[in-house]
Amino acid sequence: MAAFNIGSHSGPVNFCRDGNMGRTRKKLRNSHGSAWHWSQTDCWYFTLPGTKRRVPLFDENGQRLRGAENRESAEQALARVRLSDEPNGHAGATAQDWIVARVCSDYLQYCERSVKAGSMSRGHWDQSVAFLNDLCSHCGALPLSEFKRSHVQTWMENHEGWKSQSTHRSVIAIVQAAFNRAEELHDVPSPLKGLKKPQSQPRLQSFSPEVEQLLYGATEDCFRSFLFAAIHTGLRPFCELATITADHVEIGERGMMWRVYSSKTKKTRKIPIQKRVADLVTKLMATAPRGSGKPLFRNTKGLPWKRMTGVVRFIALKKKLGWDQDSVRTKYSCYTCRHTFVHRMLSGYWNDGVGCSIETLAELIGDTPAVAYQHYAREWALNYQEPLWAAIGAGKAKSESKKSKGKRSRKAR
Repeated sequence: MAAFNIGSHSGPVNFCRDGNMGRTRKKLRNSHGSAWHWSQTDCWYFTLPGTKRRVPLFDENGQRLRGAENRESAEQALARVRLSDEPNGHAGATAQDWIVARVCSDYLQYCERSVKAGSMSRGHWDQSVAFLNDLCSHCGALPLSEFKRSHVQTWMENHEGWKSQSTHRSVIAIVQAAFNRAEELHDVPSPLKGLKKPQSQPRLQSFSPEVEQLLYGATEDCFRSFLFAAIHTGLRPFCELATITADHVEIGERGMMWRVYSSKTKKTRKIPIQKRVADLVTKLMATAPRGSGKPLFRNTKGLPWKRMTGVVRFIALKKKLGWDQDSVRTKYSCYTCRHTFVHRMLSGYWNDGVGCSIETLAELIGDTPAVAYQHYAREWALNYQEPLWAAIGAGKAKSESKKSKGKRSRKAR
């Protein structure tokens, strides 16, 4: 019985005795348990015996193996997986073989490799170490077959300092990332499916000009400069602003611009800088010139601002000003500087009352327009209506200009 290629059929077709045509079944190129390359994603995978699950292979830096020519590297990666999953020669790990501490340890090792490779921020690694080690002290020896979503909920509720919804979101996101990686890489079912993160809250807190001046007057020069730049650029305080060096600064005909790389979004953007910040940076560049590798904004010990040191400093600042007893101001943080920049841009604070668009704002702060609208503009617009009035031609700036024209005309008479 001969096989022919007919028309648009891509595979061989068999003519059977009854006249029907049937496509022949393709032969598998690799048996289960071997490394195989999928051209659709250009990645390497393996399939555990007895399953149909496609499991990706990763290199030593935690990056997916790509390229059909990297078969040898894929086989080495598969060997590492087998050594990790099959210490006793079993055909694969199950939830009974894994405990919570093993999942956390595996994820932290991945985070460490990723930080060294530059594909993950140091801040995420630090947070993961703190949260996952704390989880292990609570229930690290528990087998995954007994681990439930309620364990995570009870663990978080036992922390009196974890009251905010944003903290709970961060904790759950990191814990889920660890268990999702174990499921993706080691085929261990995650017991946390269905665990929901609290809904994100709109970021409405921002500094008034009076509060801003109180901050400057209550702290020393290094932290004052850091807060001033954060308020007037909108950069993420620690993963962006704290990493800026003189090599990121460009001077053009229209003024100063910064090339900002975000370890959160893995993207680089170029933003214009206000003159007051540019003047400050020019002074700071004298102590951290190009090629030195020193960040422009450093603490009193000459070290870059880290999340932990910045948070501790701001908490002490709130206590000094008595804000820890205020229901509103106790919510202020270093990140409120970014919110302040956003709200001032939307309200036209630096532009005679003419607010910018969401698209422009998103480009300046390194977010997508959808994220910028959801986090900053949607709920805030309910409290600040001036941009809506300005959009229909009845804004504050326009009414004030009419008043000034009226005064000038009366003086002329």
